[in-house]
Amino acid sequence: MMKLSFPWLALGLGLIIALILLLSGAVDPESKPALPLLTLLIMTEFGFFVTAIGAVGGVRTGLARNFGVAVLTVILGCGFLAIGFLWLGLSLWPGGYPVQGL
Repeated sequence: MMKLSFPWLALGLGLIIALILLLSGAVDPESKPALPLLTLLIMTEFGFFVTAIGAVGGVRTGLARNFGVAVLTVILGCGFLAIGFLWLGLSLWPGGYPVQGL
């Protein structure tokens, strides 16, 4: 279980960052965010890198051992969070990808 400790930490840290971004109003395009834009962009970038590394670490652990329920949970959780952070970071960037209609 020692090899799977960083992916679990990455998943927990990613969920905390996602909660902070959700509570700050970064997700709602109609409201003014409570945090400055540069802070939101740094948080999404950090969340993306941590969860992407956690997903890769989970895949490597799964290949070295068996893909159990815990390993698949970490891989899917970190993967979905990494995609969400990437999407949010692109939508927050001025002139970036618009996410209206979701």
